[in-house]
Amino acid sequence: MKRILITGAAGFLGSHLCDRFIRDGYHVSGMDNLITGRLKNIEHLFGLENFEFYHHDVSKFIHVPGKLDYILHFASPASPIDYLKIPIQTLKVGSLGVHNCLGLAKAKGARILIASTSEVYGDPTVHPQTEEYWGNVNPVGPRGVYDEAKRFQEAITMAYNNFHGLETRIVRIFNTYGPRMRLNDGRVLPAFIGQALRGEDLTIFGDGSQTRSFCYVDDLVEGIVRLLHSDYAYPVNIGNPSEISIAEFAEEIIKLTGTKQKVIYKDLPIDDPKQRQPDITKAQSILKWQPLIDRAEGLKKTYAFFKSLSQEELMETDHYNFDKYIIK
Repeated sequence: MKRILITGAAGFLGSHLCDRFIRDGYHVSGMDNLITGRLKNIEHLFGLENFEFYHHDVSKFIHVPGKLDYILHFASPASPIDYLKIPIQTLKVGSLGVHNCLGLAKAKGARILIASTSEVYGDPTVHPQTEEYWGNVNPVGPRGVYDEAKRFQEAITMAYNNFHGLETRIVRIFNTYGPRMRLNDGRVLPAFIGQALRGEDLTIFGDGSQTRSFCYVDDLVEGIVRLLHSDYAYPVNIGNPSEISIAEFAEEIIKLTGTKQKVIYKDLPIDDPKQRQPDITKAQSILKWQPLIDRAEGLKKTYAFFKSLSQEELMETDHYNFDKYIIK
């Protein structure tokens, strides 16, 4: 039985990856310090023989006994609320954490895939974004702690590949959604659905003309699995190229939820990207991958998950004072 270590296992993406590799017959070792992850995302796996969980911070030395065939490094805060609240931990997991994971992969002779992000492109001047675009990132802005952590991850991963001959893979993840997202993490989709379910007005930052491209989690996981088993070491965009403005997306959520809320507008945060759309030519040609689940279908599944939450979970919000990060 192949054995895989998944860091960030109790998070949104990490938990879905645990499910997939369990279904594929792997022994899965999950690791998470639970700073943003939630045990309820993986509690259904605890009784399985081929699943084990380590409550551990990957920014500290990692010890996993026995053989490892693969490592997926998905430990990181991934939303503005999270990385503005815990900026130092965000930088540490993207530097010390990835260094520890790469060292473990080298010691075990394991192939490692690291989770990068479309945020390495910053507020892009190229549209759609190809893997060859180097980005437009403000390293000292409020988003810099996340953007630069991910850019460093890519750099050190390629250094291990080039210098040590380590088998490495890099996935650049664009906006992804689905069950197990946190309502309170500050990202646009759960924020809109949470506001709709609580009877609040939907809040758009800026004039709503900025765009995003949303990929359903099952499609993303399939792309990650294909990349892991490919022979391609350079970054690959995985996302859905179907682009929509934030204003149009708010109207889709209102129609989906059947609510009567109005849309209100607030000032745009500093360095918020105006456009986000992946060029997936590489994924199509190298991995034979493209998203299969359209946004209407994916939103129905995601909305059903959020509607199943308890009233207590629904009202659980994690407000953060963004005032000093807003363009006045």
